[in-house]
Amino acid sequence: MDIEELQTFVEVADAGGISSAAIRLGVAKSIVSRRLLRLEAELGVQLLSRSTRGAALTEAGATFRDYAARVCAEIDTAREAILPAGELRGRLRVAAPLSFGPTHFAPILAEMARRHPQLHIQACYSDRFVDLIGEGYDCAIRVGYLQDSGLIARRIGRIQGKLVASPDYVKAHGSPETPDELAAHQALMQGTEAWQLMDGDRIITVHPQGRFKSDNGTALVAAATAGLGIAYLPDWLTHEHLASGALVPVMTRHPPPPAGAYVIRPPGQHPARKIRVLTELLIEYCDRSPHLAGAAPV
Repeated sequence: MDIEELQTFVEVADAGGISSAAIRLGVAKSIVSRRLLRLEAELGVQLLSRSTRGAALTEAGATFRDYAARVCAEIDTAREAILPAGELRGRLRVAAPLSFGPTHFAPILAEMARRHPQLHIQACYSDRFVDLIGEGYDCAIRVGYLQDSGLIARRIGRIQGKLVASPDYVKAHGSPETPDELAAHQALMQGTEAWQLMDGDRIITVHPQGRFKSDNGTALVAAATAGLGIAYLPDWLTHEHLASGALVPVMTRHPPPPAGAYVIRPPGQHPARKIRVLTELLIEYCDRSPHLAGAAPV
C-alpha cells in the first residue's frame, strides 16, 4: 500500500475536501483524486462520499482513517530515526502572526530551510488563531496570553507591552490614571477582548470600549498615532514610535503583566524532530532579541 495514498486520504479526511487537502499537500487536485481512487480500488471499499460541498467519510472511511493516521505517524517517526544526524525532511506547516512574523520569525524559517534542503516549509502569516488540527498545521507561533485549549505549548520568549496613545489624543482627552478611568476613553482593540493590568502584585481585568477595531497590530499602531484612542500593544510594535514621540505611554502605574511567545502544537506524546529544531532556533533568536528575551520552558 502506497504511503502517499494513505497520507493523502488522511489529509482529505481531516480537511473535509479534496481542494483543501490539495492546498495542504501542495499538489494539484487531480493528483489527490487519483491517489484516493487507487486506494479505494486496492481496499475494495468506498472511503469517501463525494459531493459539491466536499468529501465526507463513509463508515468504512471513518474506521480506516484512524489506522491510516497511525501508520503515517509511525512511518514519519521511522524516517526521522534513520536520517543522518541533524538532517530533516518532509513537510513543516507553520502558522505565525502577521504583525510580527514576517519581520522576525520569517528569517528563522528561511534559515531552517537553508540548513535542511530536503525539508519543505509552508508558512501562513495571519493574526487570527488558526485551527491547527482542522487546518492541518504542524505547529503555530503565537504571542500574547494563551487561551485554554488541548494544545501543547512551549514558551520561547517573554513579551512586555504598554498602553499607548498619541500626544494629540492625550492633549484633547487627558491621560487615564486608573483602570476605572479607561471607561471614559476610546480603546483601540482587536475585537471584544479584555485587558489585563497590574495593580501592585495583583492582576485585574478591564473591558474597554471603542469604535476602532482591527485584527492586526500594525493597524492599531497606525490608529494610535492618528490620535484615535488608547492601544494595548507589545513593545516591539511601539518602541520606534515611543522613541520618536509619536506615541506616549499611559497608565504607567498599571502596566500589562508580561506575556509570552510560544510554539503551539497538537497534542501528542512527543513532538516531531522538525518542531523541536524550529523551537530551539526560535529560543536562540528570542534570547538575542531585546523585545523577546527571557524564555522559560513551560
